[in-house]
Amino acid sequence: MPNPLDAAAVRAWCGLALEALGRERERIDAINVYPVADGDTGTNLYLTLESAARAVEAAFDGHASAGTAPGLADAIGAMAHGALIGARGNSGTIVAQLLRGMTEVLAADAATADAGRAAEALRRALRRAAASTYEAVAHPVEGTVLTVATAAADAAERAAGTGGAAEVARAAHEGARSALRATPGQLAVLGRAGVVDAGGCGLVALLGALADALSGETSVTPVAVRADAPLPEAAGCEAATLAAADGCHNPDGPAFEVIYLLEAGDDAVARLRTRLDGLGDSLVVVGGDGLWNVHVHVDDAGAAVEAGIEAGRPYRIRITHFGGATRVKEPAMAARAVVAVVPGAGLAGLCSEVGATPVAVRPGEPPASGELVQAIRQAHAREVMLLPNDPELRHTAAAAAEQARTEGVRVALIPTRSAVQGIAALAVHEPGRSFDEDVVAMTSAAGATRYAELAVAERQSWTMAGVCQAGDVLGLIDGDVAVIGSDLTATATTVLDRMLSAGGEMVTLVLGAQAPPSLAERLERHVHERHLAVDTVVYDGGQHGAPLLIGVE
Repeated sequence: MPNPLDAAAVRAWCGLALEALGRERERIDAINVYPVADGDTGTNLYLTLESAARAVEAAFDGHASAGTAPGLADAIGAMAHGALIGARGNSGTIVAQLLRGMTEVLAADAATADAGRAAEALRRALRRAAASTYEAVAHPVEGTVLTVATAAADAAERAAGTGGAAEVARAAHEGARSALRATPGQLAVLGRAGVVDAGGCGLVALLGALADALSGETSVTPVAVRADAPLPEAAGCEAATLAAADGCHNPDGPAFEVIYLLEAGDDAVARLRTRLDGLGDSLVVVGGDGLWNVHVHVDDAGAAVEAGIEAGRPYRIRITHFGGATRVKEPAMAARAVVAVVPGAGLAGLCSEVGATPVAVRPGEPPASGELVQAIRQAHAREVMLLPNDPELRHTAAAAAEQARTEGVRVALIPTRSAVQGIAALAVHEPGRSFDEDVVAMTSAAGATRYAELAVAERQSWTMAGVCQAGDVLGLIDGDVAVIGSDLTATATTVLDRMLSAGGEMVTLVLGAQAPPSLAERLERHVHERHLAVDTVVYDGGQHGAPLLIGVE
């Protein structure tokens, strides 16, 4: 059943868009050949939408604390503002402007309960969004995300009057997909590489998420990234595979990407556009109402920043060299480090004891990719192993790793799905051996560790093990509910027996903040009596939510 165009739909749109860009991130990075073949468009779009999604959640939380509910104008405004302050790269900056254009219409016409009015408002919003992207780019080029946005607006206009907002969004998505397929014939660099426009791919994913949010029907069809013609085996620096692997770029083009937020008035920004246009290319300035996001490619990064200082107050200044490293390097870099996401103070202390940099997870607040990037920077190492320790963080961690790589850090993402897998990986970490050998050893140790956790059900629901009631103890093995019980210790022993029935040499128990004092002793005794030659190690994790984590190696 279609959903109304309201704040809840915007919230759902953000979540679905983040999931879609998480799935597509690496594929979009791999075809990034324009305007610079630096292999980061997918990552930049993911980081931009991550900022937008967090802003929307903050808006909902703020209204909830005041006992109110956000309206459409509040939600779409938060999404646009979050994208503006978190925009990364050329593509992210353009998408931020696109969302701002939509906000200008939807915030002014927020009463969209009527299906026909909602469809008309969305049609006008998409048209305004497409027009605003052309206004933001100093020298628009066809065959890019700009063309795809215009095609989406055209398709939405044709669909207006034939259905509700869901139908308009679906038509816009299909129009964008068709336009994306045509981009290799419009932009020579894409045709030579045999790929479609990377930024356009991201917009197609974004519009697909909007259509899913409004229709209530989720689709996970991958965005087509290749042109109809096969990819040339040797297409030089413009070939997508080489772009992703080597980060090559036009040697005659500017050397630096400069991005910053700017507080300035409209007149000052107009002068800034002219100044920056003379310094470089790929100029995109988006925003309004005193806050702007400035993006430009230049040879003289200092001059670009000075221009911002003359216009107003620039901050969050980021300068990236297209060779893959930032202009400013941290001194005294160590050879190798480990960064691990941990759910409790006890595990954070354990990580620190073995020399790893912990990123503590707050209850109900998973870390953003920016927090992980900052932890990687604080590790001050040339090589870093990143342990997400949670399957829900796989896209976030992958985006953080990709961002850190652009800063010259060699990052390996160890696919740990639980804190106990992270403990197993840390146990075999040896800085003295080669990076690749260490990655293989840590990945193998994590993969050889089965994991489980105990949780308390908050409400009645269906599970893989049957129906649970609020207050039941759930035993999850490898992420799925396998046991439903009423007693924590009894459920834990059942879970242990099931896991050890397939063999095992070592049991790791990580006690949560709410675990009863006698739990560890009783479980250790059970393992000793029922499973001979199996060792047990216990850690005080201090995590909230899960009273017990279990690992079996």
